[in-house]
Amino acid sequence: MNNLAPHIAAPSIRLNGKPLSFADIARIGARQANLVADEDAMIRVAEARVVVEEAIAHGQPVYGSTTGVGAMKDVEWTDDQLEAFNMGLVRAHHFGTGEAFPSDIIRTAMAIRVNMALTGRVGCTTDLVEAYLALLSSDVVPVVRRTGSIGCADIGLMGQIGAVLTGSGEAVFSGQRLPAADALSAAGLTPFRLKPRDSLASISTNAVGYAAAAHALRDAASTVRVMLATGLTTAGALGASRDPWKAVAHVGTEREAGIGAWLYFNAKGWDWPNATHIQDPLSLRMMSQVFATGFETLVVAGNTLLAATGRTDDNPVVAGGQVLTSGGSLPLDVTVFLQTAQLGLAHIARNSFNRCVLLGNGGRRDLPVNLVAPGAIATGFGPIIKLAGELFARVLTMTNPISANSMVVAGGMEDEAAFLPLVVERLERQVLALRRLAALEAMLAAQAMDISGDRPGNVPGIIYNLVRSHAEFYSADRPLSSEVEAVELALGTDALMNELISHSKIMELDEFFALGPVD
Repeated sequence: MNNLAPHIAAPSIRLNGKPLSFADIARIGARQANLVADEDAMIRVAEARVVVEEAIAHGQPVYGSTTGVGAMKDVEWTDDQLEAFNMGLVRAHHFGTGEAFPSDIIRTAMAIRVNMALTGRVGCTTDLVEAYLALLSSDVVPVVRRTGSIGCADIGLMGQIGAVLTGSGEAVFSGQRLPAADALSAAGLTPFRLKPRDSLASISTNAVGYAAAAHALRDAASTVRVMLATGLTTAGALGASRDPWKAVAHVGTEREAGIGAWLYFNAKGWDWPNATHIQDPLSLRMMSQVFATGFETLVVAGNTLLAATGRTDDNPVVAGGQVLTSGGSLPLDVTVFLQTAQLGLAHIARNSFNRCVLLGNGGRRDLPVNLVAPGAIATGFGPIIKLAGELFARVLTMTNPISANSMVVAGGMEDEAAFLPLVVERLERQVLALRRLAALEAMLAAQAMDISGDRPGNVPGIIYNLVRSHAEFYSADRPLSSEVEAVELALGTDALMNELISHSKIMELDEFFALGPVD
């Protein structure tokens, strides 16, 4: 597959083995970038390849190139067996099952695989790098079923990409899911003949897990950004004191002070009356601390992940002119910090749930129980508070760490794992629950504001108007399911994120995670 298809008309991203950014990843996933391999980096790939070929020529066993893998590591293949072995290796690792990843994640995974190869530590051929770039340029996206990796190289996931290179498996091309051979043919590409080391390099990496983690973290940051806005809206509806947002500038961390300043600034334009003498419940008073910690866990996880996109996790590796066995295929740092971020999200979920309960309880600012409109014969919002509780529990149950679970396979040779793709899947589920929780909190806050006769401005005004465009004032009991879902969808749009960012940026967070639509 040496025939590169014409590049898409888009700005270029030059892959050179250095860490990617969230902005790069967003553009790659959305196919808004033309990927180019850096010339010096390709020289590094070629030089590493020479080391591998010399080792093979001198009779040195090279794992996964002239030997089997896993429990078959001691099986050595003869020269006339190598082609069959290398073609079969990727197909044997096409064992993922279930729902397929979205195409944007697989585009990103292929780009990460290329970028890590460009470090010059892998020992694959330059032809393999070009083969991946050809798939990306032509937008032939392998169908990768997402269940099949224990997070110690995504062999069951990457195998589905490697198989497509050889004309096996399935791929999406021009919106159609096709047999791989048909997709390649339609794109003007030919199946790639894997050489020794190319086959293992196609499967033994965590590129899919990293790509999925990047997309999940960006979605999480966007969702928490929205929940900060809905939380501020509730604070106003409940008549929270603004004093803690002033105080945190003097006693909090840098991140806490930044979030406190954002809350204080965006509370202006709506002069709500304080409802509590002396001080508020903790869920209002400690919003800066809760959100700052949640954001900080996402940033730490994000930085750790991005660093991983600029180093090879292959085995073996080429270093110091030698082919060396490596333990780099364990993505433990990324996985552990991702699980920490999950705990941070659980605290944000609890904070939101607590505010929902405060709204439903009534009393503050003379709000009625269940936010029943004055004079109405209704049950009101009392029952739906149980939905808020279920959503919080849903987020909380995903925080149980799983990376240290025991896993021994391959005849006892492979007894470490990180379960990164499963951790990512749990993070994705948390984000879905958080989005719905944000919608519910926003609806409760809007009801409270209407009962109090508030006319919110600034960010709370943005949230109020969004809710009222999808859910009217609750004056009589009615089904709420579709309204919650409609508000949830609206809160997750690029249009809202654009409005929030243009209105009031959280500069380092918005830019780091490339929030809003891809430019």
